[in-house]
Amino acid sequence: MMTLWNRQILAIMRIDLAKTFFAKRGLWIYLLALSPAVPMLLHSLLDRHEGNSDFGQDVQIFAGIFQFFYLRIAIFFGCVGIFMNLFRGEMVDKSLHYYLLAPVRREVILVGKFLSGLVASVTIFCGSVLVQWCSLFCHHPASLLNSYMFTGPGASHLVSYLVAAACACVGYGSVFLAAGVLFRNPLIPAAVILLWESADGILPALLKKISVIYWLKSICPISIPSPKGNNSILNLLIFDVDPAPARVAILNLMLLAGFVVVWAAIRARRIEIGYGSE
Repeated sequence: MMTLWNRQILAIMRIDLAKTFFAKRGLWIYLLALSPAVPMLLHSLLDRHEGNSDFGQDVQIFAGIFQFFYLRIAIFFGCVGIFMNLFRGEMVDKSLHYYLLAPVRREVILVGKFLSGLVASVTIFCGSVLVQWCSLFCHHPASLLNSYMFTGPGASHLVSYLVAAACACVGYGSVFLAAGVLFRNPLIPAAVILLWESADGILPALLKKISVIYWLKSICPISIPSPKGNNSILNLLIFDVDPAPARVAILNLMLLAGFVVVWAAIRARRIEIGYGSE
């Protein structure tokens, strides 16, 4: 039985991966994922032209863009576009019934779709992290880069950013997949989740741990210092209050994703197709 389910999951993944990677309506996700690389590359070109080479500042720049923009906006909305369309998009396209009429358990359909969205999102957003890394540091001398990457903490920093991006896809992806299954208009729960994640900086310590961004911040290798002055917006986004160990953060995100996917799979058993009301 498990072998049959595995074959069915792989078949669903192959179908959905093709749709996700090559769909025209998903082009904006690639643009969103690669958008941080543009200012990083311009920064590198400008520094090379002016002869500036502040490596420590560039390390802080990467950490700031990754935590403020990439995790909170790029991956968040990218996962909205990828995972909510796995079910809700099929309903809009009037093609979900082809899956439901096949001799496949609905839980298997959901798991296959989740894994396809996960493979696509991790490939896109982790690949973008590598592009951003090369774009920002390409103007520094090779000897300095080799020292940072292989003698210093550079390799571990890069791995931490890749793991944080992948965990963001797992955490946000599972939540938005469930939203696409449970809600007729999943954009409303997406807006609620965005407000909750944005308000994490003012939540009590216990409530912080309910958000995905708290655990993602704990995986990031560099803490962003609080800005000088009374910048309430940045102080709201910077929440260096008792970060969890990285291993604990990764484990909790995996447990969260597993719980949400299982719950969504159970609810998927009761999905009914009514295209006339969509």
